[in-house]
Amino acid sequence: MTRKWLRERQDDPYYRRAKAAGFRSRATYKLLQIAKPHHLIKPGDVVVDLGAFPGGWIQGARHLVGEDGFVLGIDVKPIKVFTWTNVKTVIGDITQIEANAIGDELPRKADVVLSDVSPNLSGIWEVDHARQMDLAWRSVELAQALLHRGGNLLVKAFQGEAFKAFLDAVKARFRSVKVVKPKASRKRSAEVYIVARGFDVQE
Repeated sequence: MTRKWLRERQDDPYYRRAKAAGFRSRATYKLLQIAKPHHLIKPGDVVVDLGAFPGGWIQGARHLVGEDGFVLGIDVKPIKVFTWTNVKTVIGDITQIEANAIGDELPRKADVVLSDVSPNLSGIWEVDHARQMDLAWRSVELAQALLHRGGNLLVKAFQGEAFKAFLDAVKARFRSVKVVKPKASRKRSAEVYIVARGFDVQE
């Protein structure tokens, strides 16, 4: 971590807001800024969060599902335990873990699958774009196995050469698809989020 990075983080209003609110990550605001206007998550929903470390999206999802919902977070890194009884975390690599292993941890089929997972960035754009899109594709594969018909998906992607084909594939699987960039996303970032509603089961 460089001094410049530390200074930028400390000057970031979302970092300061997250710290004051007790959120583990500024990314919590990305989820809330997307989920609320698009009615992505409702009280009582079962939510799966792929690439959940350090838990900011888990906190946001738990806020939205309330006491009657359930949130499962998955990441290769261990996530500090939450005190909520309807939140569970599992250590696992989404590129390797089987959908059945995730489904076994859920009370029923998922209403929503979230994926803010990111690769370790190399600084080489072509490599980073390809890695991110591989993770996005894997997230869609898992979502297809975990969601019930009519369920929703929120997945991060990088704009670039492989983006259009990925977006078209998501559109073929969901009834409503939008590309959004929340205010909490840094302007210089190539990340966008695909909001996909109404999963239409593929035979």
